[in-house]
Amino acid sequence: MKKKKMNMHDMDVRAVSGEIHDLQGKVDCSGQCIKIFREGKDVPILIQNAENNKRPYIHPIVVPDGKGILTENQPSHHLWQHGLYIGLNDVNGIGFWKEGLSEKGKLTDGTFHPKRLASPKVNKNIVNWTVETDYRAPDGKHIMTELQEWILKDMQSHYEMQLTWKLTANIDLRFGKYSYGGLFLRMPYRKELGAQILNSEGKNTQIATEAQRARWVAISMPIEGRTDKAGIAILDHKDDPDHPVCWRTDGTFGISPSRCIAGEWRLSKTETTVSKYGIYVFCGNINPLAIEDQWQSFCQTESEVTYG
Repeated sequence: MKKKKMNMHDMDVRAVSGEIHDLQGKVDCSGQCIKIFREGKDVPILIQNAENNKRPYIHPIVVPDGKGILTENQPSHHLWQHGLYIGLNDVNGIGFWKEGLSEKGKLTDGTFHPKRLASPKVNKNIVNWTVETDYRAPDGKHIMTELQEWILKDMQSHYEMQLTWKLTANIDLRFGKYSYGGLFLRMPYRKELGAQILNSEGKNTQIATEAQRARWVAISMPIEGRTDKAGIAILDHKDDPDHPVCWRTDGTFGISPSRCIAGEWRLSKTETTVSKYGIYVFCGNINPLAIEDQWQSFCQTESEVTYG
């Protein structure tokens, strides 16, 4: 009998973590929060937040070995940033980024209205869930609907996440050219401790990666509670609009695959646009071979995943 070829992630999991344990997913009684736990543990490894009339976001994401938290919520330098989340700018002139926290935004920012969360679907070490949100203009008009379809696969030594992001227009929409917008990651960067950044094209500074096209971008940095670094890579699917996308990599090492950097784009009323992203969560320094392998696997298998 021909033996199945073992890839680097199989070897990594067996060598580092041994047995893969089941996950559990729980929705709070209000339907505004999903907490995902490892079997037998009482501290969640990830929390999906979707409070009434607020932007949905994921925070915290715990490092896969349990030592430290990889996301940051409302840092002092950007109070509207929330771990792993989505924000947009200039949608028919409306902002869905700063949540009305700037003087200008009090008049021009729109609002987020998530629906009640359903229980996640769990199959051993894989869990998937959805978040549906109405986007409204400052006058209260519902202009588009967002659907986030999430998958988390816990490999103990690392997580493999996938997001299918769908926007459906309720009216004709123009998304203006802007220097940032879309899926965004905020990690707990501290200037005195520094951070690593690397993209698929081998560029490894914030300046060199800013507004550049790449298949993926990875960040690793010191994390409170551990002696080494840990990090997250975001992967842009090969079938996404404008792939390879341009990236926002800001001065405090927030990263975002930002279609809007290259120019404006439009959605006609009732039209839906779909983007797919992989999120690879790891311990230690950036390993470009492992991330490239993740990207290749993500592009080959993501379309086979179905949601219940």
